[in-house]
Amino acid sequence: MALPLFHVLSDAEKNELLVAQHEMIERLAARISELEALVGKPRKTSKNSHVPPSKDDFGKGGGKGRKSRGGKRPPREGKHRPLAETPDKTERVMATSCGHCGTDVAGQLQRCRHRYDHIDLPPIRPMVTRIELFGCRCRGCGKRYRAPAPEGMTPGTPFGPGIRSLLAYLHHSHHVGFERLSRIARELFGLVISEGAIANALRRMGAGMATATRAIGDKLLSARIIASDETTTRTNGVIHWQWVFLSDKAVLHKIAPRRARSVAEEVLRGHQPDVWVSDRYAGQQELGRDHQVCLAHVLRDVQYAIDCGDTIFAPKIRDHLRWAIRVGKRRGSLRDTTLAAYAAKADNTLTRLMRMPIAHPAGKVLLKQIKAWRGKFFVFLTNRDVPATNNISEREIRPSVVFRKVTGGFRSDWGAQIHAGYRSVTGTARLQGKSALDAIRDLVDGNFAVA
Repeated sequence: MALPLFHVLSDAEKNELLVAQHEMIERLAARISELEALVGKPRKTSKNSHVPPSKDDFGKGGGKGRKSRGGKRPPREGKHRPLAETPDKTERVMATSCGHCGTDVAGQLQRCRHRYDHIDLPPIRPMVTRIELFGCRCRGCGKRYRAPAPEGMTPGTPFGPGIRSLLAYLHHSHHVGFERLSRIARELFGLVISEGAIANALRRMGAGMATATRAIGDKLLSARIIASDETTTRTNGVIHWQWVFLSDKAVLHKIAPRRARSVAEEVLRGHQPDVWVSDRYAGQQELGRDHQVCLAHVLRDVQYAIDCGDTIFAPKIRDHLRWAIRVGKRRGSLRDTTLAAYAAKADNTLTRLMRMPIAHPAGKVLLKQIKAWRGKFFVFLTNRDVPATNNISEREIRPSVVFRKVTGGFRSDWGAQIHAGYRSVTGTARLQGKSALDAIRDLVDGNFAVA
């Protein structure tokens, strides 16, 4: 179709032409929507939605989309295991004869020609301490008496804190079930312990876990910035929800039968942090004075709009959010005035993009979502301590998701609470530079403290 000569058209004729073109665009957009409905929308994956990566169809499609490696792979720098700084033992071996001619060299001065470490584990066996408490009948009152038990070796369970902390570590950090734990203890350590004894050993940690969890919750309430996330779990065959709340000093896990906002309110006990970081779930809104939504979730929704066919609005939003995230990664080297200018630019550019004419239905849906969360995208550009995404919460809760998939969930309410307490203690200890095994050993010994 030949283009009209615009310079000879009057203003009224140009307006009529624009109206006609607008009506045509609307008809074409409606027709595109009808055809897309017939063809079917693109499948949601972990790249364009909240679907976890485990739901993706790996290996299907004959490897389409994979980039083939062309040519020889470039060489990489070799690596080697460094020598131990403080070896437990050093064995010096002197040569007695020349390896070439057999000459006796035992009397010559020799220098170290080669040094390496030989590492091995000694046989691991439990150490059994027999406790014998002596006593007699008192000559003063006539009653029987008995010597007190040594500290840390009270009667009851025969298993000491080292065994109990190791059982908890293997079960909750490495998802080893009770049957396999019993087998590992017998075959690896020579320790005979039943599944019931393992369950009892873990259950006895309940009081210590509860005390530590309360201390962690109190520490959480002093935080200015709190991030949170939640995921499903199973307790006694019923769907429950595992929540996680994080600050720079504390990690608190909580398993509750509901996903409602009341769970977070119960944890906060009236405290309102300066900034709340989460996804866009309604139950986590308005819990802080400001709210930073996870831009990683937003970018996945943007990608879905692109996959649906929006080639104008969604790509511009994607590029803009990626630019803002790159600026956020450079916050440490930017001055306050520069960062404020970037924050203003990010907000103004988003406003301009939202005013674009949008014809594609997927773009219209995306615009509606952006309008709903308009003021919660760039809080991280005005506060240097706020992350742009909620990945810290997702990384913290991911081991519990693996635990659920390996074990199938919890068979008792106390088991769920022990797991939540374990994840809280070990997560908080990691922020203090401690390993999970050291943290749970401190808990069993009664030495766990929140810094």
